[in-house]
Amino acid sequence: MRTVVVVGAGGRLGRELAEAIAASPTCELVGAVDTSATGSIGGCALVPTLRDVSTAADVVLITTTPEAVITVACEALDRGSDVVIGTSGVSDATRHLLHDRAIERGRSVLVVPNFALGAVLLLRFAAMAAKFFPSVEVIELHHPNKIDAPSGTATHTVEVLAAARATAGLSAPPDATTVEALPGARGAVGPGGIHVHAVRLMGLVAHEEVLFGGPGEQLTLRHDSMDRSSFVAGALLAVGSVGHEVGLSVGLDQFLDRA
Repeated sequence: MRTVVVVGAGGRLGRELAEAIAASPTCELVGAVDTSATGSIGGCALVPTLRDVSTAADVVLITTTPEAVITVACEALDRGSDVVIGTSGVSDATRHLLHDRAIERGRSVLVVPNFALGAVLLLRFAAMAAKFFPSVEVIELHHPNKIDAPSGTATHTVEVLAAARATAGLSAPPDATTVEALPGARGAVGPGGIHVHAVRLMGLVAHEEVLFGGPGEQLTLRHDSMDRSSFVAGALLAVGSVGHEVGLSVGLDQFLDRA
């Protein structure tokens, strides 16, 4: 049984995952950290910092803001814990720093852009389809309280698509646009010249579409999370799998066979 501390446990996602971990037969919740929340979750009193948790857990699961990730993750690694990061918008610079820190400490860091197993499967299917279609674009749709755009899921999707297309010898998707009547109308341009569009709309939770186009045909892959309970199975898989290698890795795709 793995002992787990959840940092950011007072948030909507953090609370959902902390309660799921506390109820899991394979995990034990030994700490719940949140800088502003009070009360208790899963039998653990909420405390303001990781230093206030007396137990050095096997795994620290982080669901805080991107700005807090480095400090919390480094402290967790220094305490001898492996780290799962479920925070969106973690920069490449942060990833490089945490990779080096994890190697120094002989620990593992797993960055998970999306805990929903359906989203992980979408990513796998998209990588399979990438080489067959000259055109591809990504649309991510989230609630208006999300602070980063595009989402970490969409950014990771574009990276995977670009790599798959490069391996297949495909160049940037065709696009004759030279004039945008409204700046940004074609969205952001990611690796491989792939466009990504971010929608922020009340009533949404977390959604992604990957649109492929070829001569005479289209393929659309879409995943919808209607409730944060969709993230529980993937979070438990991440907590149970982290530690597989020293250093930092990204995504749950590598662990799907364990689900």
